[in-house]
Formats: sequence, structure tokens, C-alpha cells
Amino acid sequence: MTFKFGFTEAAIAVVVAFLLLAMLFLPEYDRPPLASVQSGYRGTGMAQIYNPRTVAANLPANEVPEIAGLPPLIEAGPKAGDVYQNVQVLTDLSAGQFLRLMTAITAWVSPEQGCAYCHAGNNFADDDLYTKRVSRWMIHMTRDLNTEWTNHVQQAWKEEEQPAAGVNCYTCHRGNNVPQNVWFNTPSVADEMQGMVGNRAGQNRPAENVALASLPANPFAPYLVADTDESGNILQKIRVIGQTALPTGNRASIKQAEQTYALMIHMSTSMGVNCTYCHNTRAMGSWEQSTPQRTTAWYGLQMVQALNAEYIIPSQVALPQHRLGPLGDVSKVNCATCHQGVFKPLYGANMTGDFPSLATANTVSRETLLPGLASAEASMEIGATLKSERTAAAAPAAAPSAPAATTTTTVPADATPAEAAPATAAPADAAAATAVPADAAATEAPADAAPATPAAPAEPATPEAATEAATPAPATQ
Repeated sequence: MTFKFGFTEAAIAVVVAFLLLAMLFLPEYDRPPLASVQSGYRGTGMAQIYNPRTVAANLPANEVPEIAGLPPLIEAGPKAGDVYQNVQVLTDLSAGQFLRLMTAITAWVSPEQGCAYCHAGNNFADDDLYTKRVSRWMIHMTRDLNTEWTNHVQQAWKEEEQPAAGVNCYTCHRGNNVPQNVWFNTPSVADEMQGMVGNRAGQNRPAENVALASLPANPFAPYLVADTDESGNILQKIRVIGQTALPTGNRASIKQAEQTYALMIHMSTSMGVNCTYCHNTRAMGSWEQSTPQRTTAWYGLQMVQALNAEYIIPSQVALPQHRLGPLGDVSKVNCATCHQGVFKPLYGANMTGDFPSLATANTVSRETLLPGLASAEASMEIGATLKSERTAAAAPAAAPSAPAATTTTTVPADATPAEAAPATAAPADAAAATAVPADAAATEAPADAAPATPAAPAEPATPEAATEAATPAPATQ
């Protein structure tokens, strides 16, 4: 049989078969059914789309494993510094707390090597191994995260009577010596082969960092290291959109806009959410119409900049050559380092409740912990500047949550709890060192802005609750 335009039934069947095969085997295609969670007013496209199968697959990777042989928490007794030699950071812990935390860190960071990963032979007080010196630095950083960056790493977990969520070593390491989601500097444009295609400006080559798009492959170096001029001003700001209708000095280029967009894509994929998690679709740049999560993202961007400047880059002085990247730089953190594909690291698991010493303020300065830090003083000053700016100028206030919206979810009739999508989008109190999709610049808050702590929408309290949204009713906390 031949149709009006000359197509035969066989030809049409071949085309249909090809399209079906493409949908089944293309890696970026999500076959139905999918789950849709409305997060804003009707008609604005404010919704998170979840693949129930992806959610179920992420659950095992985001469960916190039990630690075998973990001693009980004993806060009483002599201090660790009085019992053990060469204790420099955790001097405020009891000997029981200290031994318990060391056992946990071994399971979190070096489960295969054990204590020998940081300690040389039987002399545990010896500092010969670089891993021990850097570990002190990282413990100091973890405490700093849990006490100095509470606008992003929230310490009020669900209810006031419940312990803090926070972060610990496992949040990023997940049983690996080095976190798997880190980044290095890449060769400059001048070092690339130009050929007949001209200057690629670091883009037009598929990269996982930007979801295989043609955008700049490394959006981290311009924004997550926070280079400053002599006056301490951030050289390259994340925001590129103008603030006025007429030209008033905004010199951001299309190239910078593409770099910002690449960073936004990284943030989105790092958390498994889309742009509407932070932005209102009708006015993407408007703070007044944004979700509370955008405020959390504003603090998160500053936090990542400060972490790289204050802790990660200075630690390079203690690292051997084989731990550095192709250009001789240390591996640095970004959003995926903690989030690893979910809206809250480990679905908001309580990471400091059993280890309250990691949510305690440091009693020693970090400058005393690593030798040779003079070469890293400039970087540390940048981090300190970012922290002081965060304290002095709070993030622009995001709009309050929209009125309770009807949530529409579509799941298979025979779906099990592990195949359903999260009941809501992630809350404003995302508990980890990273950010969410936002085009906010980490240094552009007005000086007179009041601290913004907008209320977060309802959220799943546990990973299991995050997969039980098969019904339209929101999950209870």
C-alpha cells in the first residue's frame, strides 16, 4: 500500500522501529512513566521531574554503612592530648571520643589500608606520612564546615529536638582515599591545538562536567577558586545578566554567559534537579520570585570558593607529585563532591549526630597544622575575605514558598516504594558542602540585605520517604 506522499507501509514501519530503538537506547532518554512534583504556581512550569528507576538506583549508593567495631561514645574521661602523643586538632576530645572518631575515619576514608594509610608502623605519633598531615587539615575543614557555614550546611535537622545533620568525611569520600568527584585545572586555550577550526575557547568538545554539551568544559576554574584583584574584589563574577534596561557598565560577554550556563548545568546534574529548583521560570534572574533553595545556593557558592581557597589549594604544599593533576595542581571540590547526583547528600542523613565532635568549633588555628603554608597565604586570605563578606552581607532574600500546590505524580500501577519519586523537591536546608542551580554571584549581595532564612517546603525525612511519592499527598515530616 502506498500513501499520498509515496511512503509505503514498510518504510513507515522501518522509521517507527528506528525511533523506538533510539528512545530505548539513547543514554539521555527517560522512558515513561515519570513522576512530576509541582513546586510553584500552576502554569509556570515549576516542577521537578523524577525517573523512579533512577531514584531507586541511587538509594544504595546513598546509604550510610554501619561501622564494624565502633566503640561506644564516651565523652567523660581524660583528654586525648593527655593520653596520646602529638594530638594537634582534636585536643578537646576525651580519649574515648578520639579513639572512636579515628575508627570511623578509617572506615570512611581508608577501609582497605586501615590505620597504616596515615600512620607509619607502630609509632602512631610520627608525622612522616603526608596523609596524616593532610588528614589533620581535613578534620579542621570539616569542623569549620559544620560550624562556620551553617547557612548551607544546616545544623537544625528537621526538628529542634533531633541532632544536627552536618557533614563528615564519608559525605565526600564514600570509602575512597580521595573523593571521586573532584576537578583539576585544564590546559589553557593557548596550549590547545588550533588547527583549521580556530580557537575553541575551551569548549565545543563534549564533557561530562556540562552534561556532554558544547559549553565550556571546565566552568569551575573561573568561579570556584575566586581569584581577586589587589583590592580583594572577585575578578570574574558568576552573574552575567544586566540589572538595568540600559547599558550601565555591564561588560559580560557571550563567552562569560556560556561559562555561567555551564556552571548551572553542573549544579543541576550534581543534584539531580532542574532549573526550577531554584529559579522561577517567568523571571529567572529575579530574587523576589525565586525559591528558598536559591538562597541556600548563594551561600553554597561562597562556601565552595572559600573551601578551595582556605583548605584545598593550601594543602598542595604537603602532597606528593602523584597526587597532583596534569598541570601540577591539587584536586579541588565542586557541587558533585558532596551531592553526587541527589538533592541532599546521602538524602540528608544525620552525619554528625553520632560524632558531635565534628560539629564543634576548632580550638586551634589551621595555620599551625601544615608546614610550608607561607606559599599559600594569598589563597587563604581570599578564603578569609569570602567568609567575612558572607557575614557582613547576607544573600538577597528569596521569595517565600508558593502556596501549597497540588502535586501530580505518575507512577506505574504496580510500583513498589523503591520505584517512586521524591515527594517534593529538596529543601532550603540542603545539608552539604555544595550548591544548587542558581545564577547568583557569590559576591553580589547588597550590603544592606538582611539575612534570608526562608521557610523550606515539605521534604522527605529519609531516603525511604524520598521514594514514597506514589500518591499525590505530600510526605509528612
